[in-house]
Amino acid sequence: MKNKLLVVCCLIIGAVFSQKSQTILLVNGFLHQGNGTVVETALIGIRNGKIDFVKNALSSTYNKSEWDTIIDLKGQHVYPAFIAPNSTLGITEIDAVRATRDFQEVGYLNPHIRSQIAFNAESKVISTVRTNGVLFAQVTPRGGRISGTSSIMAMSGWNWEDATIFKDDGVHLNWPESIQGTWNEDAINKSKSKNYQQQKEELYAFFNLVKAYQKNENELKNDLRLNAMIPCLSAEKRIYFHANEIQQLIDIIEFVHFFDIPFPVIVGGYDSHLIARKLKDANIPVMLGRTHSLPENEDDPIDLPFRLPALLQKEGVLFCLQNEGDMEAMNARNLPFQAGTAMAYGLTEEEAIQSISLNACKIIGVSEKYGSIEPGKYASLFVSIGNALDMRTNQVSMILINGSFVPTSNFQSDLYQRYEKKYQAIKQH
Repeated sequence: MKNKLLVVCCLIIGAVFSQKSQTILLVNGFLHQGNGTVVETALIGIRNGKIDFVKNALSSTYNKSEWDTIIDLKGQHVYPAFIAPNSTLGITEIDAVRATRDFQEVGYLNPHIRSQIAFNAESKVISTVRTNGVLFAQVTPRGGRISGTSSIMAMSGWNWEDATIFKDDGVHLNWPESIQGTWNEDAINKSKSKNYQQQKEELYAFFNLVKAYQKNENELKNDLRLNAMIPCLSAEKRIYFHANEIQQLIDIIEFVHFFDIPFPVIVGGYDSHLIARKLKDANIPVMLGRTHSLPENEDDPIDLPFRLPALLQKEGVLFCLQNEGDMEAMNARNLPFQAGTAMAYGLTEEEAIQSISLNACKIIGVSEKYGSIEPGKYASLFVSIGNALDMRTNQVSMILINGSFVPTSNFQSDLYQRYEKKYQAIKQH
């Protein structure tokens, strides 16, 4: 029954995909708005690419002649676009092939490097992520002390310009490691980093240089690196501090206070639950690392990575989920299931949905336009036959990005159907 329903929905979308409907009405969907609200039988009106209204279909009427496209969702789940923060989607294709990796530049301090113009809208990986509901990504460079500047990109577009949602949202800074080494079942090899204090002082010196450069109005401002940092101190961009250890996090809070940084964000934040109140008081949100991972320390509970979202939620810290790690671009498709794991370990279903939709948009600064299905926001959403946070039931049947229909297939599903037909024909003969 589910497969038949999916085929019907794909046929409907295929019929309207060739044209951009000015008015779209979605009827009888089980709506997860992304802001914590659920409408079990929803009526969603879309005009000129934006959400016009959200109503209860059982208590509302509509005139069919007013709508170009009307789709009866028959109880399927409707979700706001999920977003993959801190991702290399679109700037890497095959991690094992150097020629396809375009996320790291030569140099140590590279705030002027921009991921936006390196984004490959033709990446094969993008469609495999999109068909699990991840429709946007914060495309982020890697390497060095300051990696560069990220941008928010749609997982559909003709080119990088067409795919851009929000360019140059912030600079990414890799805070020095306060602890070096690892642990395993045979030995503990962790120790304090001998260079930590020196590396911290280098960062203080660089930011003092930025502030002096910013104040000097008479000097010709032609330094690309320093020019890229000025918006971070004038509330135009965010600074994303990549750090996990408690000493790093405490020092980042002091650093933010010392330089009066307007919009700081912690990326990783493995030990953030230990100083959650400090982070809340400092108004510093956290992009938590991959929940599907092992504990970082020998004496940590085995389920700590699963419980971290609930621990921050309990303390009132604004957080979202991200997927940095091995094969992170490809594994971005698992972001909904990471939220599902967080739901199994303490979050409610709607809190889990917020952690990969509205919360992420609040942190990166696009929540006025994206992140939830509310009047006035862009119609970026998807429909799933079942619960999108469960890999057994996540079956995307419709995708809208900025009010435009996007295909629900990828090259993997296309190949599956191609060879399924081939071998069915062989069996018949």
